[in-house]
Amino acid sequence: MNNKAAVIGLGYVGLPLAIEMSKKYQVIGIDIDKNKVAELNSGNSYINDVTDQEVQEAIKRGFFATTEYEILSTVKYISICVPTPLRKTKDPDMSYILSAVKEISKYLQKGQVIVLESTTYPGATEEIILPCLVKKDMIVGRDFFLAFSPERVDPGNKKFRTKNIPKIIGGVTEKCTSEALAFYSSFLDRVIPVSSARVAEMVKLLENTFRAVNIGMVNEMAMMCERMGIDIWEVIDAAATKPFGFMPFYPGPGIGGHCIPLDPIYLSWKAKSFNFYNRFIDLATDINSNMPRYTVNKLMEILNSKGIPILGSKILVLGIAYKRDVNDWRESPSIEIIKLLIELGAKVSYFDPYVPQCVVGNEKFSSINLDYSKLQYWDCVLLLTDHSCYDYDIIAKNARLIFDTRNAFKKINNLNIIKLGASYVKK
Repeated sequence: MNNKAAVIGLGYVGLPLAIEMSKKYQVIGIDIDKNKVAELNSGNSYINDVTDQEVQEAIKRGFFATTEYEILSTVKYISICVPTPLRKTKDPDMSYILSAVKEISKYLQKGQVIVLESTTYPGATEEIILPCLVKKDMIVGRDFFLAFSPERVDPGNKKFRTKNIPKIIGGVTEKCTSEALAFYSSFLDRVIPVSSARVAEMVKLLENTFRAVNIGMVNEMAMMCERMGIDIWEVIDAAATKPFGFMPFYPGPGIGGHCIPLDPIYLSWKAKSFNFYNRFIDLATDINSNMPRYTVNKLMEILNSKGIPILGSKILVLGIAYKRDVNDWRESPSIEIIKLLIELGAKVSYFDPYVPQCVVGNEKFSSINLDYSKLQYWDCVLLLTDHSCYDYDIIAKNARLIFDTRNAFKKINNLNIIKLGASYVKK
C-alpha cells in the first residue's frame, strides 16, 4: 500500500498530476467517464498537455484507469481533482467532491493521506470533507491525514508544468500538513507548506481573483479608450516598459476556463456568510461577464458602419477555446457570443482546429474546414481566440472585414482590421 496512489478525476488537472506521480508511485486513475478510462488504458491522451507517449510510458510503469472506487482500499495516497462548477444560482456545486469523498469514506484505511485539489471556498475541506471521513475509530491527524493543495495548472504553458510549478500544501492538522508535504515533495520540484487548509484554499482564490480583477479593470480601460480614440494595446505595451510597479493584463471578449470566471464568485459567496460584501470582486465579475455582449454590440456597430445589418449577416468566428492553443472550451466567451449572434439573426460558422465540436445552447456545432481563399464569403471574421496555428497574414489579405478582440493582427496594417479597445473610425 505504501507505494500506491490514486487520482480521482482525470481531466486537465488530474491527468497531468497522475502522469507525473506515476514516475514515483504506482498510480490508479479513477474517473466516472468510461470513455476517458478506455482512452487512457489504450494509451491515448485527450488533453493537449499530456501526449500519448507520456500515457503509454506511465502504463509501462503500472498506471491504469478505472471507474471503480474499490481499489482505493489498496492505496496510501489519494488526490481529488474533480470539477467544482457553479450552480445556476451562482452557488458552489460541491456534488462532485461530495460524491468522491463518500466513496473514499467507504474504503478509508488507516494511514491514508487524502489531498483535495479541486477549487473550493475557504473552510470547505474542514467543514464539508472532514465530517464525511471521520469515524469512531478514525481520527484525523492520527489515523488518516487530510489536506488541501490548490491546483495551479496553466493549460498550454510549455515552461511551467505540473512538476516545476510550486505547490502549496495546507493540512487540517500539523501532522496532516507534514504527511501531504512529504508525499508531494517526493515527485514535485518545490512544495510550500502553509499553516492550515483554510490558508491554502484562500491562496487559490486570491491568485485567480487577482487576475479576474485586473482583467476587469483593463476591459473597462479598453472600453474607455475606444471612446477616446486611443489604442489600449499600445497603451499597455508602453506601460509594460516600466521595470517596477506594473504588470500587464490584456482585454478580450470575456474570460473563460474553469478557474478565473468561477473562483472570485466562490470567494464572494463565502464572504457573504461573514456579512462581508466584495464590491471590488463583484464589479470585476460584472464587467468581465458582460464582455461577450459588449463584443457583439461593438460588432453590430462595425457592421452598421459598413452598411451591413446584423440580421442575415454571415459571421466566421475564429476560436472556440477559452485561450490560445488549448482544446478546453469550458466557460469560453465564444459560446455566449455565438449564442447572442444567432439570437440576433446572424449566420454563424466557426473554425477552431483544437475544438472540432461544441454545443451552443441545445445545438451542436462543428468546426468548418477553412479555405483561406474563400474568406470573402463572410461579411466579417470575428477573432475570439488567437491560436498560433492561424495564418494571420493570409486571413488579413483575404477577409473583407476583421474584428480582432485579441490584438492578433497587431503586426498587420490593414484598414479592414478593427480592434477591440481601439477606435474603429478611420480618419
